[in-house]
Amino acid sequence: MNKNLYAILMAGGIGSRFWPVSTAALPKQFHDILGTGETLIQKTFNRLNRSIPAENIYILTNEEYGNLVMEQLPKIKKEQLVLEPVMRNTAPCILYASLKIKKKNPDALLVVAPSDHWIEDEEAFAKDLKTCFETCKTNDVLMTLGIKPTFPNTGYGYIQHKKNETDTVKKVEQFREKPDYETAKVFLEQGNFLWNAGIFIWSAKSILEAFEKHQPTMFNQFINGFSVMNTQKEQAFINAKYPEAENISIDYAVMEPSKNIYVLPASFDWNDLGTWGSLYDELPKDDNENVVVNAKALLENSKGNIVHTSKNKTVVIGDLKDYIIIDEKDKLLIYPKKKEQEVKDLLKKMKEKYSDT
Repeated sequence: MNKNLYAILMAGGIGSRFWPVSTAALPKQFHDILGTGETLIQKTFNRLNRSIPAENIYILTNEEYGNLVMEQLPKIKKEQLVLEPVMRNTAPCILYASLKIKKKNPDALLVVAPSDHWIEDEEAFAKDLKTCFETCKTNDVLMTLGIKPTFPNTGYGYIQHKKNETDTVKKVEQFREKPDYETAKVFLEQGNFLWNAGIFIWSAKSILEAFEKHQPTMFNQFINGFSVMNTQKEQAFINAKYPEAENISIDYAVMEPSKNIYVLPASFDWNDLGTWGSLYDELPKDDNENVVVNAKALLENSKGNIVHTSKNKTVVIGDLKDYIIIDEKDKLLIYPKKKEQEVKDLLKKMKEKYSDT
């Protein structure tokens, strides 16, 4: 494996739309949501490890999940943990991890990947990743993988690239916010729009230069601690300075204002697994379009449901259509699939009513 290849595996989110399985104490990336015998973070780590040495995969997460990461990923060492002392959006943590890697290897090429995505064709993913690394090795570019849209999805941001380009790697014209349904249909008709998967590839040199140019305040906050990165003094510096960092995403901070952005249309199917409905879309279904994970279930006159329980739980359901049924220890969710986006707000209401939720 190429020793210059590195990964930043992002595993700090809470995944509140996957309540009650995903909680602040144990977020979805640490669960076997798919029922495969591997948690989402384990699947993502192993996918990246096909292309990148295990010792070069850095795990970016909140400090309270550090021990959990070490338990689930026995191949990594403690120095591969990049721990946020407070929760921030993606720009500060990516800058922090990039500086650590640059200090270790100035020639590093990086992929930034969320820990909770579904990618079935891992061979195609590795091939696309190789193409991106080769492009970034010889060009000062910031790259992203774009997903060819299959329907006018209003839940994803979009990447617009130059039209009628014959090159495999395409110049990005602009990023577009999550559209309404009619706008999403126009995007698909135009043919030069891709879903934004939030997977980025670049050299350590290029991304740090982009931060210096577009986020000078944040860059200076962190570069002042470059000399202590990867030493025993690093954590004290981060504990003091990290809370001062602006709470901003990498998209807003760097990608949107930069002019050297390129996209590779991915050759693999992808799902960001943001909701129970997105999980339903990817899992095998019975003759009545029901999805059952872990349970021993009998579904009578029921169609289009997703049932997720602890191992071998016996479940009997009758006359139910298009529902989410999730049983997790002392919590139970039964809710219409079409209203799945409300789960995050429901959790807030529950916390207001019952402080121990």
